[in-house]
Amino acid sequence: MTENRPFVLGLTGSIGMGKSTTAGFFRARGLPVWDADAAVHRLYGAGGAAVAPIAALCPGAIDENGVSRPRLRDWIARDACAMTRLEQIVHPLVAKDRADFIAAVGRENAPLVVVDVPLLFETGAEAMVDAVLVVTAPPEVQKARVLAREGMTESHFNQILAKQMPDRQKRERADYIIETPTFEAAEQAVERVLADIKQRIDQNA
Repeated sequence: MTENRPFVLGLTGSIGMGKSTTAGFFRARGLPVWDADAAVHRLYGAGGAAVAPIAALCPGAIDENGVSRPRLRDWIARDACAMTRLEQIVHPLVAKDRADFIAAVGRENAPLVVVDVPLLFETGAEAMVDAVLVVTAPPEVQKARVLAREGMTESHFNQILAKQMPDRQKRERADYIIETPTFEAAEQAVERVLADIKQRIDQNA
């Protein structure tokens, strides 16, 4: 089967901005969506490609289900070099999973694929997409959403924000921006983005 590279839309946004919900709007319209978090979950699961190399670095992080996230967090807290070493293992595996997904979509001749990548800019993954969509919301809406999550504290929220590129900088680098103060407005914005991308695809056909 002939493989054609689809138009790749990178979907990103800081925690609590509504990225996962927006990804769902694309899925609901029948579009293939690759999810970076889901890919990591597969890689960490029993038999996943990340299990053996992580076990070689930290055997205590592995249990019968694969990589144990609580044990992994304990290791990272104890070892200042752990995160860098972990990323050297996981990032290439995630990139391969994403490339395999895009290639599979291409074999089906789908014109568009969405890749949902929380750290798109932070990891340099914007280099492999054709356009970037950033979801955003007012800071007070973002904070309220995140603190409503089970087990979330303001301290943990601030720690997560510190590791992410500021929302303003993401918006400055975006091709498309969807504001999600309400998800009804976001769903309407998805339709506008898709119409624009379809026009771009048709012009390049």
